[in-house]
Order: sequence, then C-alpha cells, then structure tokens
Amino acid sequence: MKLLLKIVIAIAAGIGAGFVLPDWLTRLFITFNGIFSEFLGFLIPLLIVGFVAPAISEIGRKAGTMLGATVAIAYGMTFGAGMLSFATAEAVFPHLLGGVRLAEASLAAEASPALSPYFTLEIEPLTSVMTALVLAFVLGFGGAMLPGATTLRGALGDFRAVIRLVIERAIIPLLPVYIFGIFLSMAIAGIVGPILLTFAKIIAVIFVLHVGVLVVQYGIASLFSGKNPFRSLWTMMPAYFTALGTQSSAATIPVTLARTEAMGVSKPVAGFVVPLCATIHMSGSTLKIVACAIALMTVKGMPVEAGAFAGFIAMLGITIVAAPGVPGGAIMASLGLLSSMLGFSESDNALMIALYIAMDSFGTACNITGDGAIAQITDRLFRQKTAPETAVDPQLTDN
Repeated sequence: MKLLLKIVIAIAAGIGAGFVLPDWLTRLFITFNGIFSEFLGFLIPLLIVGFVAPAISEIGRKAGTMLGATVAIAYGMTFGAGMLSFATAEAVFPHLLGGVRLAEASLAAEASPALSPYFTLEIEPLTSVMTALVLAFVLGFGGAMLPGATTLRGALGDFRAVIRLVIERAIIPLLPVYIFGIFLSMAIAGIVGPILLTFAKIIAVIFVLHVGVLVVQYGIASLFSGKNPFRSLWTMMPAYFTALGTQSSAATIPVTLARTEAMGVSKPVAGFVVPLCATIHMSGSTLKIVACAIALMTVKGMPVEAGAFAGFIAMLGITIVAAPGVPGGAIMASLGLLSSMLGFSESDNALMIALYIAMDSFGTACNITGDGAIAQITDRLFRQKTAPETAVDPQLTDN
C-alpha cells in the first residue's frame, strides 16, 4: 500500500509539475526516464527467462499441460475482451460520436513535442522478448524433464534470485520517479489536455469496458477458486495502479506476483502464470485498440463489419504478443493489421497512436489485473500437481 500511495502521488505530481517546472529540471527527469527505460528494456528478456524458466522446471512434468491450458485461457480472454469491445462500441459510439467531426478528433495528433533529454544511453537487450520466451521454455522443460538436471535447476533458481534482487533494489524503488517523469512528459507535450478533452466520451466508454471485463474475468475465476471476485479484485489493486503508472506489464510483474500470491494462488503456479501472462495476455490492449478503431471509423463514416473485426481481433491477439513490456508497444505492433485488414491510412494510424498512447496505462492495468484471474483458474486446475498451497486471506473466501 505504501507503493500504491507513492504511485498515486507521482501521477498527480507529474501532471501538475508539467505546468510549473523550469525547462532545465524537466529535461533532467526526461533524461532519467530515457536511461531507466533503456535499462528496463534490457532487463525484460532476462526477467522473462529468470521467472518463467525456473517456474517450469519446478512444476515438473505437468508443465506442458499447464502451459497449454494457460495459453488457451489467456488467448480466450483476450479474444473475448475484443469481441465485447466491438459489440459495445458498435452499439454506443454512433450515438455518442454522431456530432464529432474528424477535424475535432485530429487535435489528438497535434500535441507539441516534449523537451529533449540532456543525453541518451542506448542499452541493447541481449535478445528479443519472443526469443527470451522460447529460451525460457527450452530451459524450463529441460530442467523439468531431465531427472538428473539438478545443476540446471539450481542455476535457474540462482538466476531468478539475481533478477529478483535487481527488481527489488533498483526497479521498485525508482518506479515512482519513473512514473512521475512519464506524466510530466505527457503534460509538457500537451497530450493530457487535448486528448483527454477531445476523446472524453470514448475514454469513459473504454474505462467502463475495462471494469466490466475485469468483473467478468474474476467472476469466471470465482467459479473455479470459490473466492469472492470483488475482494480478489481489491487485492490486485496495487498491481493495477502500478501498471497504470509504468505502462508496462513486465515492469509490474513483481507487484502482480506478490498480489496474486496474496489471493491464495500457490507460489509455483503464480511464478509460472504471472510472467507468462505478462507476455501473452492482452485483454485490455485488445479492448482498447478495437474501441479506438471503431471510434475513428465512426467519425470518418467508414463501414464497420462484424466479420472483418472478428478476424482482426483473432489476429490481434497473436500479433501484439510481440510487444509486451514496452509502453505503447501494442498499438505499434497492430499498425500493420489496421492497414491491411481495416483499410487505415497513415493519418488514421497516426491518430490511433495518439489516442491509444493517451490511455495506454488503462489497457496495461487491465492486462495485468486479469493475469490474477487466469492464475486463479490455472491454480485450481493444477494445484494438486504442483506444490503446497499458499496461505490466503480468509476474507477472499467469503463468496
């Protein structure tokens, strides 16, 4: 809760400071954010290997079945969130946006540029996210399937300890400063005002959709876990607000992992599902991209076809897996699909980027909060095959 309070203060202070800080001090925070972001990008592949590989090796021979089930659940929730967004946006936006002109909407793409950093520091990741994920699977399954691979399992455990140490001693303490810089940059760039005012109705609908998706996801999870879905959601709120500030599922993994275990999910299952779903579960991002696309198509008078969007959502759930951990990465990865499947022009894509980035935090927060629901389902299906149960807050079982 202390971290949650710091993040809330950082968000509010960042927006307010954008109007009063001198340029030299603003550039200092922007410089810090650039370096921190580069380090975070370097750490993300290592984090995936460090968490996923030892989790698979510790789970044992059931890891293959658990992996398939978790991927299927995550993709099903992502596709379902996209279809719910499509149905809601198609029903609501024609009425809400009937009087909106494209010229008004285009204000979102005209934000003034932020101040430049004093210097930049490029830290190239050792590998890509997808390569790290495959490597984690290979090492994890090797440790799980080879009875004599005690050295490998020990090395994976030690590597996880190193990654945890870096996160606990460096990433977590600096998160509030990083979040402050993010919202300071948004305020300086003029994104906070013009975008939120112009698209207030769209943002309201998308926020309600996020809440609805999370309630549905935890309602489904409660059928498996027997826990009160609303209390489970409340337990995950620190992770939600952390993601709201960082705009990164990967950067929020330590908090998500701790809160998932606090819901009573066993440590082996939580350690496997949470890092994995930070990469593959994109309900919030898919929901937001679909809603933003329909909003833009509505103000432009473009036809919206259910069949085309069903295919678009199915492909989107796979394509944006390549962009976890990077603020705004999902919309960048989806630009090809927007052009090829929905007929968006370059200017349409620019407007999508502006609108999406303004609400990037909400999609990420929805993604990682939903990871807890997936973990509850997976834990119920596989707990008996893994490890002793984790203690749970008795209030969560008051269903």
